Amino acid sequence: MIIRPFTLDDIEPSYQMNLDAEVSKYTGDGGVVSKEEIERRIIENVFGDYKKHGFGRLAVELKEENKFIGFTGLKYLEDMDEVDLGYRFMKEYWGKGIATETGKACLDLGVNQLGLNRIIAMVLPDNIGSIRVLQKLHFNYEKDIIEEGELAKLFALEKEKAKKSAVIKLEE
Repeated sequence: MIIRPFTLDDIEPSYQMNLDAEVSKYTGDGGVVSKEEIERRIIENVFGDYKKHGFGRLAVELKEENKFIGFTGLKYLEDMDEVDLGYRFMKEYWGKGIATETGKACLDLGVNQLGLNRIIAMVLPDNIGSIRVLQKLHFNYEKDIIEEGELAKLFALEKEKAKKSAVIKLEE
């Protein structure tokens, strides 16, 4: 897999991914209305995060096929003053360990390159697959919250826990 910054070429495959009702079921963002909305989100939110914070959500592609399959990455949430790990993949790539593998890479980036001491993740209670990914990454459940009008579970991973559990190899 290749984890890389989004480009404008990712608008169409992102739109196609989000048209799948099962993919959008657990996003909490109301789903995708149009390709123009995906384009706006990538340009304003993703590119805006790169410019403002120096990091953001990243495209994931299959190296051998040069194919966009989803995204992963860290996002600074201003309203919570927290950095969130998020991921979304085309349904045919679920259950293959991709979210866990790319999540580890994002945690490594967050701790080793960005110097973060804490990373959170929020999931809807019914999203069992995503909860399992967070458990594999050694996140701990903290509390239920209301996010974008929906009940969500907030998980967190502290730098020291990541270090002890060998989720990431900390640079010396």
